[in-house]
Parts: sequence; structure tokens; C-alpha cells
Amino acid sequence: MTYPTGNLDDTVHQRHRLGILTIASEASRVEFTYLCEVLQLTRGNLNRHLAVLEEAGLITLEKGYDGRRPKTWIVITKEGRVALSEEITALEELIHRHRARES
Repeated sequence: MTYPTGNLDDTVHQRHRLGILTIASEASRVEFTYLCEVLQLTRGNLNRHLAVLEEAGLITLEKGYDGRRPKTWIVITKEGRVALSEEITALEELIHRHRARES
């Protein structure tokens, strides 16, 4: 039997990457600038986190234009949804264990 922390995924668990996946799971796609603002990240820092998630196959990036302005949208993949769900399950197990000890 593995302790619940053994089920946490280092790629997903990092707070900004967890935020990216969670926000991306709430919409069909999310715009790069929006993620910078809500996660309070610099463009460079966000780019690095996106690269990690993209390399892991958890997101895809869509490049295009909104009028004449170039835009980048982030889309969570099926694998990303599974990884996020597994991460949330592991966190819920930890919370459950902690609360059970408090009773």
C-alpha cells in the first residue's frame, strides 16, 4: 500500500502547473495572457511551465490571431485531464487521512 503522497505527480503537483491544468480544464481553451494575469507569472516563467506540461503531453498550444494580434491558447489534453483527476484524488486522500486523525 502506498501512502497518498506517493500518488502525487511532480509534473502536475507544482503549484503553477496545477493552476494551469485546473484553469485549462474549466474551458475549451485558455489564453496565455489570461494565465499570466491570474497566476501572477511573468511571460517567461509561464512559458517554462507550459513547456514542461507540453513535453509531458498534458497540454497542447494553439497559435493564431485575434484580429491582427498573435495569440497563444492552451488546451488540456485527455492525458492532462486524467493526470489532473489523479492528482486531485491523491490530494483528497491526504485530506481525508488528516481529517480522520482530527476526529
